[in-house]
Amino acid sequence: MVRNQDPFSVEITPDLILRAYRAGIFPMAEDAQDEDLFWVSPEERGIIPLDGFRVSKSFRKTLKTHPYIVTVDQDFDAVIDACATPAPGRTETWINNTIRGVYGELFRRGDAHTVEVRDGEELVGGLYGLAIGGAFFGESMFHHRRDTSKIALAHLVERLNAGGYVLLDTQFITPHLASLGAIEIPRSAYEDRLAHALAVEADWHAWTANPNDERTATSILTGSP
Repeated sequence: MVRNQDPFSVEITPDLILRAYRAGIFPMAEDAQDEDLFWVSPEERGIIPLDGFRVSKSFRKTLKTHPYIVTVDQDFDAVIDACATPAPGRTETWINNTIRGVYGELFRRGDAHTVEVRDGEELVGGLYGLAIGGAFFGESMFHHRRDTSKIALAHLVERLNAGGYVLLDTQFITPHLASLGAIEIPRSAYEDRLAHALAVEADWHAWTANPNDERTATSILTGSP
């Protein structure tokens, strides 16, 4: 990993964050209490090929039968709060107040997006990230019920494919993401893919299925009509 050990010495603005992503780097914090950020550019970058999202037999059944409602761009604050909350296997978070503030502004500008999975009014899963050109940069996801982060990710993949996106960047991969088709590629290969993606004019809003029913958003993944 290439990492600048010195915190940012300039004002953290939405435009600075977008320039960083276009250059193939992204910011992180040491923990939620540290207000400073640092640049990260992994030697091996995690991506999910948009034609390679892996759906197991059991998850395919879940996509067809789950009771949840999926929405997009409805509640950034609730999603990032949930992503920053300690959970089993994740006792600390890199999402500090600086991240919350600047990504919140990016959301208000239409550059950041959320996917929310709800049980009635209760938020039970979701994710957030940035969209630039034909690239989507996944930042974090969470679940409070089994498979709800996977449902959010399945919706995201379908939406990105519908909108003409060509790159889904996960930054790093975990065993969970690898089970869904995530792979690692060298930085040089990632930079080539990124350059191509930034030249694409994708449309986050192109997906035309019923936005209040995730099951209608997964026809490609499930093979249903």
